[in-house]
Formats: sequence, C-alpha cells, structure tokens
Amino acid sequence: MSTGIGYNLITLKIQMIKLFYTSITAIMFIFMLWMVFWWIPIDISQGPVAKTVFIHVPLAWCSMVAIILVSIASIIYLFRKNLFWDQVAQSTAEIGVIFGIAALVSGIIWAKPIWGVWWTGEAKLTTTLILILIYIAYILFRSLYKNSFQMKKIAAVIAVIGAIDSPIIYFAANLWQEAHPVTVIGPLAESESSFGADYGITLLVSVIAFTLLFVLLTNIRYKIIKLENITREKLS
Repeated sequence: MSTGIGYNLITLKIQMIKLFYTSITAIMFIFMLWMVFWWIPIDISQGPVAKTVFIHVPLAWCSMVAIILVSIASIIYLFRKNLFWDQVAQSTAEIGVIFGIAALVSGIIWAKPIWGVWWTGEAKLTTTLILILIYIAYILFRSLYKNSFQMKKIAAVIAVIGAIDSPIIYFAANLWQEAHPVTVIGPLAESESSFGADYGITLLVSVIAFTLLFVLLTNIRYKIIKLENITREKLS
C-alpha cells in the first residue's frame, strides 16, 4: 500500500515538473515575441529583416550543440551498452537536424535582401550544410541498421565527425573574414556589435527560449522512441 502511494507521489511530482518546465518554455517564447515585435526598434541599416537573427542564431546554436551531445551519448552507449544513451542520441539527432535545417533556411531568407543572393560558398554556410548532411547520414544509417551494434559504431563515428564540424562552423566567420556576420554569442562574441544592447538582450532571451524548446522536443521524441522499443520487444 505504502509502495503504491509512494510511486503515485513520485509520478505526480514528475508530472508537475514537466508542467512547470513546459509553462516556463511557453512564457519565455511569449516574452521573446513581445521583445522582438514590440520592444526593440527596427534596425536602421538592415530593416525588419534584421529581426531574423532572433530565429536564425538560436536555431543554429541548438543544432551545433546537439550534434556534440549526439556524439557524446553515442560514445557512452558503445562503452556501457545502455539503451538509454542510444535513445538519447537518436532523439537528439532527430530534433537537431530539424533545428539545423530551419537555421539554414532562415539564414538564406535573411541573406537574400542583405547580400542580394540566396547562397554563397562561404565557409560558415558550407560547413552548416555539411552538418545537416551529417545529421541526415547519421539518422539514415541508424534507420537502415536498427539492431546492429556494429553499425551503431559507424553511426557514432559519423556523429563525432559532426561534433568536429560544429566548432568549425562557430569559428568560421572570425577565421575567414566573410560577409557573414561575426560571432554574436559564446566566447568569441564581438564586444561591439552593429546591433544595440536591446538586440543583445533580446538575442539572449531567444537563445534561452529556443534551448528550452529543444530540450522539451527532444524529451518528447525520446519518450516516443522508448515506447516504440518497448512495443517492438513485446511483439517480437
């Protein structure tokens, strides 16, 4: 009896934490949208399109961090053979590729009115495209060889290559002096940006909001994958 009550209390606490987290994510997004559309002024040099930065940068940031997490989870799985880490790697990769594609598309939309072209062969853009292709290769490889441990080793290697590509994307604009704006978040962020302080604050809020969303979506996808595996085991 006491065991059942204890289990129910733990379940209730978990549900409350999930509800709280989801609520915080929603509040952050509402606050971010208010800041983007009502608080900050339109940029003088770029116009309204400059506000694309509040979508593009957080999406790119999450996709770059995600591939590093995928590689770490994949390596841990290879050593410990704990299915949890394999499922974490898969769910993170599947959400990461969505964020990566969205980042690339939003960047292209931003580039057209500013650069006059949809695409250039700059290092930052090319390495971002490579990252997306790595994500796709990782996911396809896993889907073709779901139950092969040997193939998961190869998938882990693919993820590690993506993790190496991630910092290259981050450093690219600073290393090669490209038309793409220099780094605006992280340790290499320029102290003096073409945007004002209000843009910087809004960007920070948007990065937090999108990071919370990424974690939320990854957790949902992880649960679906876990349920699929349980169902598959029962049917086999």
